[in-house]
Amino acid sequence: SGPPRVVLRSLLVAEEMRSLIVEKGPGPVEDDPDALVKGWLQREMRGCMKTPWIRPRKYWFVLTPDSLDYYSSNEKGARRLGSLVLTSLCSVLWPDKQLYKETGYWSVTVFGRKHCYRLYTEHLNEAVRWVCAVQKVIDSKAPVQTPTQLLMRDVEEHRDSPEILEQIYRCNPILRYTSGPLYAPLLPFPYAPGPRSYTTLRDEAVKLFNSLQQLESERDPVPLMQGVLQTCLDLPPLVDEIYCQLVKQTTEPPAPGGQGDLHYWQLLTCMSCTFLPSPPVLRFLHFHLDRTENRFPASEMAKYACFIREALGKTKGRECVPSLEEILVLMQRQEMICTVHCPGAPACSVAISSHTTAEEVAQELVSRLGLSQSPNLFALYEQSRRREQPVGSATLLADVLTSLAGEDREQDPPCRLCFKHYGFLDTDNVPRDSLEFALLFEQAHEMVLRGYVPTSEETLQTLAALRLQSLNSDFSTHAPFPRLEELFPPHQRAERDQRLRGRLREEGASTMAAIVEKWKLLQGMGRPEAMAAYMALAPAGCGTGAALAVGSPDTPLSLQSPVGCGPQRLWLGIGAKAVSLYKPGEPEPLDSFCYGRISSFGASDSSTFRLSVEDRDLLFETSQVEEIAQLLNTYLTSAGTQRLPQPQEPPSSPPTSEPTVLPQGLCTAAGPWQLRPPVGSSHS
Repeated sequence: SGPPRVVLRSLLVAEEMRSLIVEKGPGPVEDDPDALVKGWLQREMRGCMKTPWIRPRKYWFVLTPDSLDYYSSNEKGARRLGSLVLTSLCSVLWPDKQLYKETGYWSVTVFGRKHCYRLYTEHLNEAVRWVCAVQKVIDSKAPVQTPTQLLMRDVEEHRDSPEILEQIYRCNPILRYTSGPLYAPLLPFPYAPGPRSYTTLRDEAVKLFNSLQQLESERDPVPLMQGVLQTCLDLPPLVDEIYCQLVKQTTEPPAPGGQGDLHYWQLLTCMSCTFLPSPPVLRFLHFHLDRTENRFPASEMAKYACFIREALGKTKGRECVPSLEEILVLMQRQEMICTVHCPGAPACSVAISSHTTAEEVAQELVSRLGLSQSPNLFALYEQSRRREQPVGSATLLADVLTSLAGEDREQDPPCRLCFKHYGFLDTDNVPRDSLEFALLFEQAHEMVLRGYVPTSEETLQTLAALRLQSLNSDFSTHAPFPRLEELFPPHQRAERDQRLRGRLREEGASTMAAIVEKWKLLQGMGRPEAMAAYMALAPAGCGTGAALAVGSPDTPLSLQSPVGCGPQRLWLGIGAKAVSLYKPGEPEPLDSFCYGRISSFGASDSSTFRLSVEDRDLLFETSQVEEIAQLLNTYLTSAGTQRLPQPQEPPSSPPTSEPTVLPQGLCTAAGPWQLRPPVGSSHS
């Protein structure tokens, strides 16, 4: 008997659909009843978008349900000069206003497989009419399917019939490894220019296959692998194509398990930890993994297949491509080691995979450090000398490490991951001899040094003395002495004048002398007592459960008064019980709003946060709208308060309502802020 019907159907498909478009021969103008639109248009004769503008020539165009044709004239007997067959892969661009300003013409650009028609008219309504008509024809066409897509369907349909499957693979070279070039993508792509610096998706797909083939002989394949992954991140439609190309190249290779074959499997491993393919490609990939494990049990290929299957069950998408270090680890099917710094405690090493989230690491550290019974919340932070921001709970640690590795060390050196308190819900009942109290103490000192604590200079000097007592015990000339910037908030303005810098040095020496005198008065005070005294003396934010939200001491929140008054510079404090406004340097708030007075909060737009307090609407201009909303919601939820309505809140990132889930993308030190009343509102 002959081969199964399904195989014959696959074999009859033209190789790589190279004849998707069949050119019409020249013919006379006829009164075609199928003509949808007719009219004179001017056509640019050069086919490259980068060529300089040249005045186009006028032709008679006719749009039919199958093609866009043009003739030398509209007279009977005029010869057809060209035809662009329209399929579902064709595309048409909307008229470009900038081009009209430069040339006086509105454009209609139609992309086909072999041709690109750049047409022009002086009238916008005429251009819009043609664009809409061409798009309607394109939308009416059935989706084009490539041989690879048809064969994937055949493989899925006959996956339980070994004989038919082997015949499908034997009769269709497009499914198997090839050492030759690929002249067309395995999957269909629209005929349109690519984004940014890329060419068309079809051309990029073919170029990527060439890159894959280079992997076979590369001694160091890691940079090339990262380049392929980056292209897929920039051009998401290519993800399925690269999966199909890798499946093809790992199917019946000339040397199974050889270096070149394993390089393909290693890139497939990195792909599986970075991108999730579409359902049809995912099913085809799973079949390929099963087939490989069955044909080569206990081999390196089978081990990679098992790893890839597990990774695909966890992958949800990445913000960054894997770093070079992560690629090296994935090539060995191992985990990465992440170092997390803990204030007041040794740094912790945590094993993570490409799928580990910040919340999972924070929960592990909570358990490892014995903080499971704490009522307070914890989170991971990206921290440098100049800035600090929390890592969202759902953020992948692998992306964070990639980002930290790419930081500009000269601009903001160096970045590291820290484990710290996020929400100060109950600091009064933390045992003074516990690790959590040491964490609170170190975090409070960081806030003081960053200038996030509004208080007097006298109090700051006393805090610095208590810090010295906790570090070195009683005063001694032989005790190690930290630098002033490790004890006292530095001056926030950069002084370029030499005399002013000299004055700052004199002020620093005077401040240090005052700190030392206060330190001498603490003789006999033990470390626990010094830490407790520090926490009791430190104002809002350090010991009373407030999380200050400011940009920096010299860029505080702005409160814009109504009716032409200038803005006032203020600080915003978000605490467990209230939201407060402070004057810079003042320990007492100008105004406080307990949560019972807040009727609603949320985003008015992407850069404006609205806080409704009784009969007032306070508007904060900030780049961290989501962070404020989630911080407020965290305190409300953790305190057992019903979440307030949040008008005009972006639906893509709703605040969390679960108290056990770490807030995403929150920041206790944020800004700059501007608070202003809406038009027609009143301030008390």
